[in-house]
Amino acid sequence: MKAFRGKVAVEGMVDGMALVSRFPLSFLGGVNPATGQIIDHESDVFGEFVTGKILIYPTGKGSTVGSYVIYGMKKVGTAPAAMVLVKPDPVTTIGCVISVIPMLHSVDAAVLSIKQGSRVRVSKDVLEILSNEARSLPPGLFALLAPICLCCS
Repeated sequence: MKAFRGKVAVEGMVDGMALVSRFPLSFLGGVNPATGQIIDHESDVFGEFVTGKILIYPTGKGSTVGSYVIYGMKKVGTAPAAMVLVKPDPVTTIGCVISVIPMLHSVDAAVLSIKQGSRVRVSKDVLEILSNEARSLPPGLFALLAPICLCCS
């Protein structure tokens, strides 16, 4: 099993599907907080959903309001299960801290080469690749289920 070590901003253990972006991400204007869908047209993962996934990306960008967007997403159930960053940024870090979303940072940039949909685990200061086999829901299925999940939370 391949593993990447980083520094812990928020400790936790979670398994999930990797969503990997090679570009910085802003939660204010880059992600729809009601659905968890990435709406930044310049993103290499435009149209994907962060909900329940292990979000792996270089660093955050944008307004400090992004921390509160992350918090709001956690409250309505659309937040990532964990975040892994190559370079820490205060917006993402604060968002993860106040939302209690596991977060690793200062991870080697090679982490950005993880295959989309790989099964990974964040545990303490390590991101492990459990399976390189990409798995995903059929297109549009999550979008149909998301409103149901929001109503139940």
